Amino acid sequence: MLSHFKKGLLATSVATTALMGTAATVSAADMVALLLPENVNPRWEQQDAAAFVAKMAEIAPDITVEVFNANNDTSVQQRQAEQALTQGAKVLVVIPIDGESSAIIADTAAEEGVPTIAYDRMINSPNTKFWVQADMFATGAAQAQHVVDNTQEGDTLVLLKGSPTDPNAAVIAAGQVSVLQPLFDSGARKMGYENWTPGWDPAIARRSMDQALTQLGNDVQGVVSSNDGNAGAAIEAMEEQGMAGTVPVSGLDCTVQAQQLMLLGKQTQCGWRPLHEMAAAAAEVTVRLLSGEDTADLATEVVQNGVGADVAFVPVDSYSAVGADGVAYVVENDPSITKDMICQGDAAATDFCQ
Repeated sequence: MLSHFKKGLLATSVATTALMGTAATVSAADMVALLLPENVNPRWEQQDAAAFVAKMAEIAPDITVEVFNANNDTSVQQRQAEQALTQGAKVLVVIPIDGESSAIIADTAAEEGVPTIAYDRMINSPNTKFWVQADMFATGAAQAQHVVDNTQEGDTLVLLKGSPTDPNAAVIAAGQVSVLQPLFDSGARKMGYENWTPGWDPAIARRSMDQALTQLGNDVQGVVSSNDGNAGAAIEAMEEQGMAGTVPVSGLDCTVQAQQLMLLGKQTQCGWRPLHEMAAAAAEVTVRLLSGEDTADLATEVVQNGVGADVAFVPVDSYSAVGADGVAYVVENDPSITKDMICQGDAAATDFCQ
């Protein structure tokens, strides 16, 4: 399934120099850079970056980690990569805004002998050395299957897809379509409305959902949303029409807000990935690249990216969280989220929080 792939210069820069320790196989002068795509989704800074920095501090305490955030500007991300290389970065860990334009980052780094790890989203360059991610095709299929399982024959669905420049968005959508297209073809379900969401911007998703409800006269029985930001936007739109809580809505990332909405019955599913494990895996690969150690036990597969290049793949698991049971699973398994964080506001009155 993996083959289905197909603001300012330094908007946010957090230099983390860990406490002194022993890292015999790497130099104390070594620095690595983590390039984040945006801050619309809180996970990048609050979960992925935090976990990466923490794991690096644990396994390579003498290494400096520089974290940059490009705020959804591809040219800024390219300049930040150049800045990191100028500062002496020995490894780039990149979450690309755009899988195509980010190839420049990997290519430029390769010219300086610096390897690039694609984190979460693939970089379509022959110089992408590693990719750390879950099976996003299966994640999209699980989102669609959840909505199908909670709708009826002939029901009308809305698809709120991800950012058209994010390689993952296309893979997620392909997974959704693998489940939905046969049903659309047979008439078992109806495609009412679909749209992409540039930059994964919830404001754009909200406009899309408003348009869908207007065009369909509120005749919507399910929303296949590619992430939690889109899901929250769809729920806001349906709240105004008195529909929230009556329509199954999928998501991805299992943010605190999404889990609160799940406890309230307004969002019904979210795809969860152990982001702390993803970040830790990226840190492990980073340190082994610095020390010249073998990575075969981490990169257990090889996949092809969008330009046909073989990329060592570091897989992580995923889980389809549904309802209160799904929230309980995430709380138990995600160290970045606690029950107290979720049990705030209206969610505090739910059975889960009692």
